[in-house]
Amino acid sequence: MDPWASGNEPAGNGSGGVTLVEGSSFCICAPSGDLGAVGPQGVFFRDTRILSRWELRIDGEAPQPLTAMTREPYRATFVARLPRRVGRTDMNLLVQRDRRVGNGMREDMVIRNPSSETTACTVSVAVDADFADLFEVKEGRAQPRGSRRAYVHGRLLVLDQRWRDTQRGAVVDAPGADIVVSGGVDWGPGTVTYRALIPPRGEWSASLLVRPVVEDADVEPFFPLDRPLDESVPAMRLQRWQQSTPIATTGHEGLQRVLRRSQQDLGALRIFDPEDPAMAAVAAGAPWFMALFGRDSLLTALMGLPMDRNLALGTLRTLARHQGRAVDPLTEEEPGRILHEVRLGAESGLSLGGGSIYYGTADATPLFVVLLGELARWGADPEDVRDLLPHADRALDWVLQYGDRDGDGFVEYQRATDRGLKNQGWKDSWDGVTFADGHLPEPPIALCEVQGYVYDAFRSRAVLAGELGDEAMAGHWAERAAILKAEFNERFWLPDRGWYALALDGDKRPVDAVASNMGHCLWSGIVDGDKAPLVAERLLSPSMFSGWGVRTLASDMAAYDPVSYHNGSVWPHDNALVAAGLMRYGFVAEAQRVAAGLLEAAAIFGGRLPELFCGFDRAEYPEPVPYPTSCSPQAWAAATPVHLMRTLLRFDPWLHQGKLWVAPVLPAAFVPLRIDGVALGDSRVSLEVSDAETKVTGVPEGVDVENGPLPVKGPGGAV
Repeated sequence: MDPWASGNEPAGNGSGGVTLVEGSSFCICAPSGDLGAVGPQGVFFRDTRILSRWELRIDGEAPQPLTAMTREPYRATFVARLPRRVGRTDMNLLVQRDRRVGNGMREDMVIRNPSSETTACTVSVAVDADFADLFEVKEGRAQPRGSRRAYVHGRLLVLDQRWRDTQRGAVVDAPGADIVVSGGVDWGPGTVTYRALIPPRGEWSASLLVRPVVEDADVEPFFPLDRPLDESVPAMRLQRWQQSTPIATTGHEGLQRVLRRSQQDLGALRIFDPEDPAMAAVAAGAPWFMALFGRDSLLTALMGLPMDRNLALGTLRTLARHQGRAVDPLTEEEPGRILHEVRLGAESGLSLGGGSIYYGTADATPLFVVLLGELARWGADPEDVRDLLPHADRALDWVLQYGDRDGDGFVEYQRATDRGLKNQGWKDSWDGVTFADGHLPEPPIALCEVQGYVYDAFRSRAVLAGELGDEAMAGHWAERAAILKAEFNERFWLPDRGWYALALDGDKRPVDAVASNMGHCLWSGIVDGDKAPLVAERLLSPSMFSGWGVRTLASDMAAYDPVSYHNGSVWPHDNALVAAGLMRYGFVAEAQRVAAGLLEAAAIFGGRLPELFCGFDRAEYPEPVPYPTSCSPQAWAAATPVHLMRTLLRFDPWLHQGKLWVAPVLPAAFVPLRIDGVALGDSRVSLEVSDAETKVTGVPEGVDVENGPLPVKGPGGAV
C-alpha cells in the first residue's frame, strides 16, 4: 500500500462522529463519547492511534446519548442518561463526560442522582490500544504488530507496543479506580472500575488522564490532573490566539458565525514545531491530515494573512528547514524542493523532529516564493525576509533545474517510482487530470496553474530584489516572468475552444478539459487581458458554476461526476482563488457571485465550510450536498472565508511602497461591517464599511490609503 496516499479520498469519521483536534493530537468518537465500536475511531497522537477502545458502562449498561457539544476545537461535552428504578420510583441518572484532547486525552466524568435516595452503581471504562498507524486506520487495514503488553502499575494502566526499532505506549491514570487486565501476561484490554455511591440529589465525579509514550519517554500531558484546566497549554494558546487575531463585527448573523468559526478552526489547526515551539505552522486538516503539508500549508497561510501573519512566517521557516538537499528517488527529494508532506506514524517514523518526508509535489516550491513575497508586502520584519531569501533562491533553482524537466520553460511532474503520487498538483487523486473525453494523460504533465504559480514566483522575486536595491536581479526575474507569460498564453490557450488547457501531457499535447484550474491562472496574473473575459464567462457558465461554487470539472466533460473527489465537486479554497482571480481582472459581479454562493453554503453547513462538497446544481437541490468523507475542519476551507472577505474588500497592502489599496464591493447584505486588529507592519488596522463610506484607521506611519482597487500592474504581477 502506498504510504503517500494523502491526495486520495479521505476516510470518514463514522456516522455522526465527533472530531476533536489540538496540534498533532486528535480524537474521533461516537456521539456518545465512546470509541472503538464502528469506523476509524480512536485517540491519535503523532499519527499513531494510542486508544482504539474507550467505552463507558454503568452497571454494565451503556448510557443513552442526549447531546454532544463541542465547546472548543479540542474539547467536547457528552451528555447522556441512564434510566433506573429505585424502589418504586423511575428516574434517570444523568451522565456528563467532559473530554479534552492534547498530548493525549483527559476525561472528567460527573454522574448526577436526581432522586431522594442514595444510589450505588459500578462505573467502568473498557480501554484498549492497537497503536495502529494513521494510514492503516484510515484505510481500514489496522492489524496487530510487534510485541505488546498491558499491565497494572499502581494506579496506572500501562499499554505498550514494540515493533522493529520503535516503541509506542499509553498510560491511563485513574485515581481511586480498580484496574484489571484481561489475558494475563498476554495482550488484553484493560478495565478501569469505580464503585460509586451518589447521595440524594447529589453527584459523583472522577477524572482520567491518558498520556502517550514515545520511545519509552512520557509525553508531558496538556491537561494534568493536578493543574487548573484554564491554565492548560491549549486553553492558553486559544486565549492568546483570540486576543491577537482580528475581530469582525457585522449585522449579518450568518457571516458573523462563519468568520468566528474560521478564526477558531485556523487556531486549532496550528502545529508547533519541537525545534521552534514559539513558531506555529498550519496543518492541512482534521482528522487525517494533522501534519505539515507544503502546498496546503502555504496556501492556507497566504489566504489567512489577514487573520495571522505569523502563520505564514512559521510555515515558511519550517518548510525552509526541511527544504530538499539531495536527490532521492524514493522520497522524490531534490535540491531546493519544498516538501509535500511530513508524517509521524509507525509506518513513516517521526517527523518534524527528524523523520520521514515526501517531496512529490510540483507546486509547493514556487508557492513558497509567492508566500514570501506576499508576506513582505504585509510588512514582515525585513530581517525575517532576508533570512528566507536564500531558501527562495534555492526554490527557484529547483524550478529551473529540476521542475522544468525538458527545458521548454514549463514545470512538469512525473513520479520517480511506483510508490509516489501519480498526480502532483492540488488535484492529486489518480484521476484528477483528464482530457475532455475522459482519458488520462501520460506524464510528464505540465499543469496550467503551476505555470501561473511559477510566473507569480518570478514576479515576487523581482519585487523582493527591487526592494533590496538589486535592480539587475529585479530585471532578470521580471524578464523571465514576461517570457513565461508569453509562452504560456501561446501554448496553453485553446483559441477554438475559448479556454485554457488544463495541462500539457508528455507529448506536449493540450489536455483540453474545462476545469477550475484556469481560475488559479487568473489569480496568479499569467492570463493575457484579452483572454480573461472568456475565462470568466466559462467559469460562471452553467456547466461550471453550481450556484454554490465553481466545480472542479465542467458538467459536460466525460469524467464529470458531482460526487467525485476532484472531477465535479466544489472545493472552497479553489473557489477562493477563483474569486480573487476574477476580482483581479475586474470581474466584480462574477467574483461576488462566487463569494456569495460559498458563504451561503457555509451558513447551511453550520458556519464551517468542509474540505469539499458535491457539485450538484443549486436548482436541483436547495442545499449543498455534503461529500461523504470530507475533512472538517480543514485548513484551506477554514481560510476561505477570510480570503473571500479580503477579496470583497479589495484590501491589498504594499508597505514598502507606502500604499494600502481598499475599495470594498461587499454585497449589501454584509454591510455594515467592522474589522479591528488586522496586522500591517507594526500596526493594527481597523476598517469600517457602511453604505455611506469606508473608514480605515491605524494605518502605519508613511502609508497612504488608496480608495480604489490594486492597479493591474501591481506587485503581484502585471495583467
